[in-house]
Formats: sequence, C-alpha cells, structure tokens
Amino acid sequence: MDRIEYVYTVGITDDEVESRLEETDTSVLGLASADDAYAIPVAHHYENGRLYLRLSSESEDTKLSYIEDTNAACLTLYDVDEAGDSWSVIATGPVRKLTGDEREAFDPTAVNRSFLQLRVFDEDIEAIELEIYELEIETLTGRKTVE
Repeated sequence: MDRIEYVYTVGITDDEVESRLEETDTSVLGLASADDAYAIPVAHHYENGRLYLRLSSESEDTKLSYIEDTNAACLTLYDVDEAGDSWSVIATGPVRKLTGDEREAFDPTAVNRSFLQLRVFDEDIEAIELEIYELEIETLTGRKTVE
C-alpha cells in the first residue's frame, strides 16, 4: 500500500447528511432480484425526513419489476469536486409506491417544483407514466474526505 495514493474520510453529521439530501437532485438507486442487481440514476426529493423518488414507467419496465422484488433498496448520492474533495450519502430501506392522498399531493406543479426535469430518451411522451415512490429510510450515513 505504500505506493497507492489515498485520502482519509470521516463520517458527516446528521445536519450535513440532510443538507446533501436537500441540495442534490440526482442519485443512484440500487435494487435486487434473486441474484441480480440493478442500479439506475433517479431524481429524488427530500422533505421533512422523507425521501421521495420520481420514476417514469412504460409497460415493459425492468426497474418496476426490481422494485417489487427488492426488500431493502440502496440510494447513493455522491460528488467529487475539481480539487478531489468528495462526499457520499447512502440511504437504505424498503421502497413503496405512493397512493391515494399521498400521491395526489404530487400533482404536476408539485412534481415540477420538487424534482429535476424529466429526462426522456427515445420513449413516446404519451406512453410515459410518472410514479412517486418513497424510500422508507432505515439507515442513513454519510462520509467526506478530510485533509
């Protein structure tokens, strides 16, 4: 290890973790089904201790089948700046689809205010359905580099 460059990291405070969740728009959601893993970039929104995910779906959507099979998902946020300073936040817990009044609270205006613009690839806009999920936080940790 004497020739491998490294940097020390330390845990960050709960307030720093919450700030990162509130200020960062995107993350990577890790899901699992049997022996297979599936990770996707997602837009998230953190408010009052609750972590929401906006997912788009089409009729044959892989991510939705993985969500159904996943007992505990992992959401990872991270960044590295030009100087090499970095941080990461990891939240784990079950993911559930919002329904009823909870879902109605995310009308189009609330979705536009709460989440990054929807990224559309070669899909037909009319065929895309937006769903809001909550990652029910069981563990929440963060780390950052130190000099």
